[in-house]
This record gives sequence, C-alpha cells and structure tokens, in this order.
Amino acid sequence: MPIIRVEMWEGRTHAQKAELARAITEAVVTIAHTTPEATFVVFEDIRKEDWAQGGVLASDTTKP
Repeated sequence: MPIIRVEMWEGRTHAQKAELARAITEAVVTIAHTTPEATFVVFEDIRKEDWAQGGVLASDTTKP
C-alpha cells in the first residue's frame, strides 16, 4: 500500500491536485506494480511563511 506525500506551497487548484494525483498514481502503479485502489496520495499545503530555505522564509523572498 504505497502512500505518497506531496508537500508544496498552498495555492494549487482542485483541478491541479486532481491531475497530479492521477499522474502520480499512474506512475506508482506502473513502476511499483500495485493497484490504483491501494495507492494513496496525500497533499499537504504549506504556507510560504512556514517554509524556509537557506535560513530565509519563502514569504520573505521576491520569487513567485
């Protein structure tokens, strides 16, 4: 029973998450030889102020 956790900045739409879930599930089924029903994808939206890289909060950078 594969469980794939996807952590990313908040802001993706329902449609984007649905498409990503389908693509991830398809890849896991093909490569890991499991079934779609046994494959779980868990999305965790992270606020930019809760994510830092190199000691700098993502919310404090000028990147989109």
